[in-house]
Amino acid sequence: MVHDIQVIGGGLAGSEAAWQLAEAGWRVRVSEMRGGGDRTAAHQTDSLAELVCSNSFRSDDADANAVGLLHQEMRALGSLILREGDRTKVPAGSALAVDRDGFAASVTVALAAHPNVTIVRERVDALPDAPAIIATGPLTAPALASAIGEATGADALAFFDAIAPIVCRETIDMEVAWFQSRWNKGDGHDYINCALTKDQYVAFHAGLMAGEKTSFKQWVRDTPYFEGCMPVEVMAERGIDTLRFGPMKGVGLDDPRTGRWPYAVVQLRQDNASGTLWNTVGFQTKLTHGEQVRLFRTIPGLERAEFARLGGLHRNTFIRSPVLLDATLRLKARPHIRFAGQITGCEGYVESAAIGLLAGRFAAAELSGQVLAPPPAETALGALLGHITGAADPELYQPMNVNFGLFPPITERAKKADRKRLYTDRARAALAGWMEETRAKELVHA
Repeated sequence: MVHDIQVIGGGLAGSEAAWQLAEAGWRVRVSEMRGGGDRTAAHQTDSLAELVCSNSFRSDDADANAVGLLHQEMRALGSLILREGDRTKVPAGSALAVDRDGFAASVTVALAAHPNVTIVRERVDALPDAPAIIATGPLTAPALASAIGEATGADALAFFDAIAPIVCRETIDMEVAWFQSRWNKGDGHDYINCALTKDQYVAFHAGLMAGEKTSFKQWVRDTPYFEGCMPVEVMAERGIDTLRFGPMKGVGLDDPRTGRWPYAVVQLRQDNASGTLWNTVGFQTKLTHGEQVRLFRTIPGLERAEFARLGGLHRNTFIRSPVLLDATLRLKARPHIRFAGQITGCEGYVESAAIGLLAGRFAAAELSGQVLAPPPAETALGALLGHITGAADPELYQPMNVNFGLFPPITERAKKADRKRLYTDRARAALAGWMEETRAKELVHA
């Protein structure tokens, strides 16, 4: 098929960008190297939009936090990722978590079935001369990464991302563990909890500190971690109680054996629709596989655990977007090319897809001979885009999840408990106005 634009990378951002363009009537070539003989350090399948870390899109509460608001905005704009996420969701309290394989399969089927989309399994090693969106993610192939560096004259930044182990449900001892969501949110029993006493926690902490870690060369060791996906043993190094006030906090959970909050707890969240796989929440790790099995089996309830996947660590790269990209995600040095997703320096599944959505819409407008103004900074989409394209200090630029700290401040006086509502009410009004203006400039290709 002759195409109007190429999308390089079939992850969350690339899939969303391709969908937005195709829905607007433009012919899209999706170039994805997986399935064409190439792999990455983190992916396990050839499916588009494969989730390589957690299966959670985080909170779906649009009134309480920025990521839930981002969900709502993306749904309003016809997001493929949120549509298929809703279709394949699994119980996770107030969060939106999905069946990992079912979600990727449904996104792949939707794009493959679209008459304006052609999926080609190929690796792209050079920047295209025609309109394109680069959404190769944090694991961009070396040749293309080098081409980006040559075009921009700037070295890519880098950080490490870690993956948490996944446990087979039937091997969890439910005589010891129990179902409960923190503060009984959602259905109240969406997580499996494994409680640790003080002595067990101290021993576990010591095991993390002493456990054999994956070794890296010096230049790799000097690469920073992203705070939102910190290896559990790195958190443990920050102090004996860091984990107990982080992923292992026991507040809001009632141990049925004691009727009290546990000293510490390991939570597991359903990872697939059938409930046969559960991932350890917040337990990304760089421990060697042998150490993972040994240490995680010391957790009460996981003594006989079998692991469908063990944790791991991979190197992520991203560009210095505030310097290199314009307000509509175009590469200043080559304006026919846009960037989207984690390679821009956003962090998180939903954030990556959101930037893919915007890149697709900006490109659709440009192909129509029009200009689509960025969404207002008061919206979650606009706040995230602003961080990437100029609001952040280029010298201090780091991957960022969407959060209210990226939004313009609320100027009116209000109680702390009411401030989130003020942010979300203002964002909804701003998005509605922007969408109305967008409808007046029809972006659909005739």
